[in-house]
Amino acid sequence: MAEPILVTGATGTTGGRLVRRLLAAGQEVRAASRNPSAANQVRFDWADPGTHAAAVAGVRRMYLVAPPGVAEPLPLVTEFLRTARAAGLRRVVLLSSSAVPEGAPALGRLHALVRRECPEWTVLRPSWFMQNFLGDHPLAVGLRERGELVSATGAGRVAFIDAGDIAAVAEHALLAEQALNTELVLTGPAALSYADAAAIWTELGVPARHHAVSVTELTQRHIAAGYPPDFAALLAGLDEGIRQGAEDRVTDTVRRLTGRPPCSLRAVLLGALAGQVPANG
Repeated sequence: MAEPILVTGATGTTGGRLVRRLLAAGQEVRAASRNPSAANQVRFDWADPGTHAAAVAGVRRMYLVAPPGVAEPLPLVTEFLRTARAAGLRRVVLLSSSAVPEGAPALGRLHALVRRECPEWTVLRPSWFMQNFLGDHPLAVGLRERGELVSATGAGRVAFIDAGDIAAVAEHALLAEQALNTELVLTGPAALSYADAAAIWTELGVPARHHAVSVTELTQRHIAAGYPPDFAALLAGLDEGIRQGAEDRVTDTVRRLTGRPPCSLRAVLLGALAGQVPANG
């Protein structure tokens, strides 16, 4: 009997795409969900340890997405990961962030955890998601409601990445014959400012402008959108790093591991307007 691959965050931006890719590749997938509704889904709730043992039973490989909206996920993830290891887990692919080095608060503390607890590991550190401009993300809401992209990044640039490209690299890391045992910084093909992103939207027929605000104001906007105050401050603080140039870089990781170039922001937005997703998504 095939060993299932556990995907946490399976209904999320990268997890959902990864589940589809793994199923298409013929893998057995166990999709973790607080409200399972499909045959391959299993009930899993970070806040309910009683759901953890069944989720990891028989699992040797896992895609790990930290509990959403939690400013300090280390205690929850540590206990869960130890439960998984006791059940036989060997390989974990952790979703982190390009803005978070090992040892930094929140996600940064998970890097050393997976390396210490698991013999086979990969830490994915993607740049900002292109999908943040779509759906229910505060950026997308501001665009729909006011025609503006709000950030505290100033003229700083980010090599936005398509979630489909993140899922493709995660699939490679999970299925590779030899464990990667490394951190991978993932970016899209070009570093862009939020003003550049607004210009792309405008060229595609959706008038947009970049509205620059302070970190303090952005924190308050995140709180108003429903984020816990500590997590809202953490998110807004990342914009300051962008403003100072911390994310102004492009890597070849997606092309090197998948054999194809990463998707452009224009292609993702154009696909969204047409009701489609990129072929790699």
